[in-house]
Amino acid sequence: MKIQIATHYGMCFGVRDAVRHTQDLAESRPVTVLGELVHNPVVRTKLDALGVARGDLNDPGSARTETVVITAHGAADSARRDWAAAGHRVFDTTCPLVRKAHRSLECLVLAGYHPVVIGQREHVEVRGLTADFPGAIVVLEAADLVEIPAGLARIGVVSQTTQPIAKVEALIDSIRREHPASEVRFIDTVCQPTKDRQNALDALCRDNDTIVVVGGRNSNNTAQLAETAAARGCRVFPVEGAADLRPEWFRDSRRVGITAGTSTLEETVQAVAERLRQMAMNRGTFAKAV
Repeated sequence: MKIQIATHYGMCFGVRDAVRHTQDLAESRPVTVLGELVHNPVVRTKLDALGVARGDLNDPGSARTETVVITAHGAADSARRDWAAAGHRVFDTTCPLVRKAHRSLECLVLAGYHPVVIGQREHVEVRGLTADFPGAIVVLEAADLVEIPAGLARIGVVSQTTQPIAKVEALIDSIRREHPASEVRFIDTVCQPTKDRQNALDALCRDNDTIVVVGGRNSNNTAQLAETAAARGCRVFPVEGAADLRPEWFRDSRRVGITAGTSTLEETVQAVAERLRQMAMNRGTFAKAV
């Protein structure tokens, strides 16, 4: 069994910076993170060890510390104002590429476009994108497009940063077909790290029959990697870490590829790779004994 790691995988710069800045803050003062800083159980454990508390972004009364942290997924401007008005010092670790999505949507609205966001309605990033614009419409599948009213003169579209760009472009084409009289303007806000990891996954799927996707179970971009690999015809095993791997999964595997979501630590990926190498060696020893 041969093992290959994708050319692009794992923690992106936005997540890395959010984790580093929050850890630095926690070493100097009591801190409350407003939600889950990143969708990664290892990071969560490290922050817990530093005494980092967790509050509810939508409830300014849920934090007892003066300093609060907006997560890498971002937040509505109204939420930032509410926390500042409640007397908190707001430290913002929003990924710069999520900020770009916010500003892009704001520009579309100011230019007179009706706002549409492609993404998961209940995801924290999407809730942050739409909260300042009550009329915003969220779509994820072609069936959701019925929610866009007929007769709109202008439709402005952005995307959750971790959506697959091919899926986003297909939805844009559908919007244009279903609203031929409307001016549809799309600003591409899918982040480059997501695109890089999806492209690297395509190559990984061509070379391997089995794909291990490493990342938090509630991470959207990790789930998207797993869905893409399955659609390419590979056996797919999503794991949060090396302890989740089972030898019986790989009995018929000849080549195993490894990729990871943008919230996954390098140390976690390497531990998964090492565990797979041990399994491969043990399987080879067993085959020789037989």
